[in-house]
Amino acid sequence: MEEGLGIGVVIIGRNEGSRLVACLESIPCDIAQVVYVDSGSTDDSLIQARKAGAKVVELNLDQPFTAARARNTGFRKLVADKDIRFVQFIDGDCEVQPGWIQAAARFLTENPKTAVVCGRRRERFPDNTVFNRLCDVEWNTPPGQADACGGDAMMRVDALIQVGGYRDTMIAGEEPELCVRLRAEGWQVWRLDEEMTLHDADMTRLRQWWKRARRSGHAFAEGAALHGSRPERHSVGAVKRILAWGAVLPVVLLLAAALISPLALIGFLIYPLQVLRIASRQKPRDRTAYEYAFFLVLGNFPEALGVLEYHLRQWRGKPAGIIEYK
Repeated sequence: MEEGLGIGVVIIGRNEGSRLVACLESIPCDIAQVVYVDSGSTDDSLIQARKAGAKVVELNLDQPFTAARARNTGFRKLVADKDIRFVQFIDGDCEVQPGWIQAAARFLTENPKTAVVCGRRRERFPDNTVFNRLCDVEWNTPPGQADACGGDAMMRVDALIQVGGYRDTMIAGEEPELCVRLRAEGWQVWRLDEEMTLHDADMTRLRQWWKRARRSGHAFAEGAALHGSRPERHSVGAVKRILAWGAVLPVVLLLAAALISPLALIGFLIYPLQVLRIASRQKPRDRTAYEYAFFLVLGNFPEALGVLEYHLRQWRGKPAGIIEYK
């Protein structure tokens, strides 16, 4: 396959500033077309995207904004204007690493049953904050055939059309949900041992991390509601773990302390013990291992709020609102 031929790029973003400029500059010049979908930016994002030669689409904000809807909108624009075989989705706070697009397109060409390929996403500034380091650990998943991808991935256009694209209404977790439907149709998802993108989480405050974890809980709950039946059981295990550690156990301990004996509060020692257990399984067992374990355990609480929020909204018949952490 000739480099760049039949490959398009869809970038989504809002108020990314210099991060968007870096993202646009990282796209190889031989790409057939770049579409940038903007979700109500108040900075110069639109100007910078047009200056870089991208086709700009301003998302209709009369409908609730979701990254899934932005990606679908950009995808439709891309395939309407050009003959595209593969599409690289990328978030506007990321940069494509040299050689990634060629490697991903080559893999898709040589493996016709593969619908999605992704690679190693890294944090640009992992040492700036503990929250950035946690993201870098989160992105470090093993190569090989996988169940899901993240926001940055290259996809086969025919496969994406076959399953109807992303689910517009999902406020988070839309990528794993899409992969569930692709795999149900016989397609494969692969993680390559290749550098893919640099990401700038720009998380400097605990409040940002908390909101991001809450959003994850919401995504797990919706994923389980959509695909929790057998054989997939999508996100069911995660939801059970979140509710057990983040809701049921603390409520039981507090009730026991109030109704039986204050000594029941000793039971909360299970949380630091769980931190030590998780950290002991990490390699290397360094500072990052203990940070990861601590926030993994602490994350059960905002994630539980996200799970309960999803079910409360479903019960009340209200659509989910986007949960932004930056």
